[in-house]
Amino acid sequence: MRPYKKYRTYQWLRNRNQQRGKIIMVISVLLLLLFSSKLSIAQDSIPGKTLSADQVLEIVKKYHPVAMQADILVEKAKADVTIARGGFDPYIKNESAQKTFDGTDYYYYNRPELTIPTWFGVEISGGTEFLSGNRTDPVDTKGETNFAGISIPLAKNLLMDKRRAALQTAKIFREASAVEKRNILNNLLLDAVKTYWSWVLYYQQYKILSEAVMVNEQRVAFVKTAFRLGDRPAIDTTEAIAQLQNFELLKTKAWLDFQNTGLELSVFLWATNSTPYYLPTDVIPEESSPMPAIGEAILPELTSLLELAKKNHPELLIYDYKLDVLAVEKKLKFQELLPTINFSYNQLGRGYDLLKTTRAPLFENNFRYGLSLGIPLRLSEGRGEFRKAKLKIAETRLQFNQKQWEIETKVRSYFNELLALKTQVSLQEKAYKNYLALQRGEEIRFQSGESSLFLVNARETKTLEALQKLQELKASYFKAENTLKWAAGILGS
Repeated sequence: MRPYKKYRTYQWLRNRNQQRGKIIMVISVLLLLLFSSKLSIAQDSIPGKTLSADQVLEIVKKYHPVAMQADILVEKAKADVTIARGGFDPYIKNESAQKTFDGTDYYYYNRPELTIPTWFGVEISGGTEFLSGNRTDPVDTKGETNFAGISIPLAKNLLMDKRRAALQTAKIFREASAVEKRNILNNLLLDAVKTYWSWVLYYQQYKILSEAVMVNEQRVAFVKTAFRLGDRPAIDTTEAIAQLQNFELLKTKAWLDFQNTGLELSVFLWATNSTPYYLPTDVIPEESSPMPAIGEAILPELTSLLELAKKNHPELLIYDYKLDVLAVEKKLKFQELLPTINFSYNQLGRGYDLLKTTRAPLFENNFRYGLSLGIPLRLSEGRGEFRKAKLKIAETRLQFNQKQWEIETKVRSYFNELLALKTQVSLQEKAYKNYLALQRGEEIRFQSGESSLFLVNARETKTLEALQKLQELKASYFKAENTLKWAAGILGS
């Protein structure tokens, strides 16, 4: 070969190698910049409507039908108190009767009366009476009369009766309804917040895969260009396209999961007037959510959390109210063991001057009294009912102790889970950084011609899997954090 031709061949090879090196360098640098920026933990925000966990909780509290039913439960308990107070309402009645037969005026009778029940079981009454006729009972007083009286239970129903028991029970249920509302919200909000963090997770997965698809689209374009220039083999284009197609498939699945979880979240999102609300597809999780801040999160103290659960957990407070109701029932059943001794007294007077009658001396003139006494000889029903009331209290206390232990165990369990997840997140962040460093090293080796696109893709896949796993652990951490609050009974507070 002539020297000139050899020189041209050498020059051509040299220029080709330089061009090839420049192309590889450009490809590697661009891929490194694109991939590193897209897969960093602190990702750029995407413009659009956002929804935070706090907003979800507020919407559920205000508009969810179950939350509104809890409000109705409270109002019904208040109505029951009003109903129970009706047993102590003063009431007025009037008895009127007349009989005539064969021209004979047998009698005409009219008796208006006002009765005032009191909290202590005493009833005060007063009224007037008119009686006339030719066939009246000799024990009745003819003409215009008035009376003022009192009725007192001296044993049974003195300290407790059905009216007082009903009112006390209604008041206890009124207070318990507010606690029951807290318990309903505590359970409802847990389901809502878990669904929210699943929605956040699938959005993060979709975002990661979307960015990976964009990076791989750029990579395919660069590899095709290098192949046309003769710097890369045809198999590299197949390798790049296969990687892109795999990420596109995963991206499609992540989008489907994100949309379906959005529909699940819509179940908890209601508008005013009990109108269902479907979460629009352009709404995304709030980017300022504390997903990256788990490493600096301060966990609550387990001891204080357990004490808070013992004192304020709604399920435990409900048992306190149950015991209060059973204590009222026990007092009422105890009355069945006492004899029935009722005393009544009426001061009588002529005419309709009731005030003059009440100022007259008692047990001196114009009075009527009565005393009744009765008691079952064996008291079988009373003894059985009272014993049953005591057994109900013992049973409820055992249930309370069991529930308290269950709640304490749940708090400890979810606290341990939260602690473990915090450690796992920290380890996974380090693992992700290591995988990303390995990927960058492989890209540098690929740049210098010491590696292949297959190895770069393998490193990229591992990095993506590590980042996805990191997001899963973060979502699990926030679910566990809210589950811990639920176990302590403070999620709905």
